[in-house]
Amino acid sequence: MSLPQTLYTTRKGKTIDAVWSGTWVADRLGVSLEEGAAPGSPRLVQLLGLALRRNPKRAHLLVSQVLGKHVPQSPEVVYAAGYGLGERVRELLGDEAAAAAVVLGYAETATGLGHCVADGLGLAPYLHSTRRPVPGVKPAGGFEEAHSHATSHLLLPEDPELLAASGPLVLVDDEFSTGNTVLNTIRDLHARHPRSHYVVVALVDMRSPADRDRLTAFAAEIGARVDLVALASGTVGLPEGVLAKGQALVEEYDRQCAAPAAGGPPAPVGRVVLDWPAGLPDGGRHGFTPADRARLEAALPA
Repeated sequence: MSLPQTLYTTRKGKTIDAVWSGTWVADRLGVSLEEGAAPGSPRLVQLLGLALRRNPKRAHLLVSQVLGKHVPQSPEVVYAAGYGLGERVRELLGDEAAAAAVVLGYAETATGLGHCVADGLGLAPYLHSTRRPVPGVKPAGGFEEAHSHATSHLLLPEDPELLAASGPLVLVDDEFSTGNTVLNTIRDLHARHPRSHYVVVALVDMRSPADRDRLTAFAAEIGARVDLVALASGTVGLPEGVLAKGQALVEEYDRQCAAPAAGGPPAPVGRVVLDWPAGLPDGGRHGFTPADRARLEAALPA
């Protein structure tokens, strides 16, 4: 399989190389990525590849080339993509509104991306959703992600007031496909703590025209402004019968991979002590504040 060699440059001057195209799935399922990007934006194939999905609801999976979770990519490029999106949100909001914003990322795929966006926005407080209940921590909200393998998300901030402020709420995901998850999130949180402005941030916007109209109507219904910031946009072309074809393809390769691989003795494991500062969160599951970021930055040289 030949790989595309095109590059694009992020707002921070980093180049993103299309390291993997996902044509194996596209050729077998007939799924296509159809460009819809504005002039000057990266091409869709530079940001996405296609994978096969073991899921009864969807045959394909859009896999990001710049997320750093599924295919190899330079950490500088991964950070620059999210940080640049955060800078764009700051430009959209203005400094005063950006200072009052809270960033919310979606588990599991966009947990790290949300941290990067929060940094680019100006070290805004950050929280990501989780699918794991924690004893003694009362949920501050919840929503459904209908197409997922595990549909229910919880919001478990250590500070129960984190999502109660009236400033802009910035919601971060790797892709914006139908918009259902974002609508479910905003609907739940708006009923608890109404606010006037929401910003949806994604690496790619893959909504259909009908989905775009639905978001516009929803914003009017709740009386709030909802903006979208993305690196690129487009749609996924799905042929007739793609779900059944995908399930058959999964079964075929499950059979081929059923035989156990020859194994040897386990490799030795070495433990590295990082001296993580006591009391510093190791992520945004219960909230990560600007003060937490400052403590982390101070500890990093050691």
